[in-house]
Amino acid sequence: MLDLPDFTIKHLNLHGLNVLASMLAKWSLEDLDKLRDRADKASCPCLVLIEDTPLLLGADDVKARKAASERVRRLAVAANRLGCNAVAIACDAADAEPAFDHVVSELKAVMPAVERLELNILIAPHTGLTQTTEKLTSIIKRIGGFRIGSLPSFAAAAENGNGDPTESLRKLAPYAGAIQASVKGFTKSGKHQGYDLAACVSAVRSVGFLNTLAIDYRGKDDPIPIIEMARDVLQKAIDAEGD
Repeated sequence: MLDLPDFTIKHLNLHGLNVLASMLAKWSLEDLDKLRDRADKASCPCLVLIEDTPLLLGADDVKARKAASERVRRLAVAANRLGCNAVAIACDAADAEPAFDHVVSELKAVMPAVERLELNILIAPHTGLTQTTEKLTSIIKRIGGFRIGSLPSFAAAAENGNGDPTESLRKLAPYAGAIQASVKGFTKSGKHQGYDLAACVSAVRSVGFLNTLAIDYRGKDDPIPIIEMARDVLQKAIDAEGD
């Protein structure tokens, strides 16, 4: 794991890392400092710490909600030590008004601690309460402030748009602190499987998105050549939008 920043910039020609929290399980604060140091030396900073287990912020059970809130606070401390600018979470919550209110209340309560560390909280779409762009943006608006946003992904947007991710991405990108460019694989002709990566880039750029676009490989084959191919496709699309 400590070699990942150097590998990312030298071999993949990518210039930052979104880190999954599960990859840092049982790490001490000193271990986090070592990763930050290695990332700084490689000029490949850690950008977003992503909690890959959805949190019970909307649960009816008070103890479950408080445990989820405490998890966000611990993630914020870890993200700060890594030098990240954001913590990303998903909410395991039913699509119901009580869950909506619970999520808003819990995140409002943790925001001061997160803000003191100069971090942002990004909410990723997830089945249930935050599956649709409308509900997710409603939560963000209800919490309010400049340090709450979204973490859209091409894959989630495609699922929400019945295979076409562009409309969902256009709606969420104005709230996004980063976007996950979900990559599955490519056909022999070089076409991405499932949706057009260039069209996704065009969609988010059309609404002014200029933040982090991170490759999120979700396939089963050797990831290196696919990540390299996705990088080139995405960079070409970004360059075309800048013309």
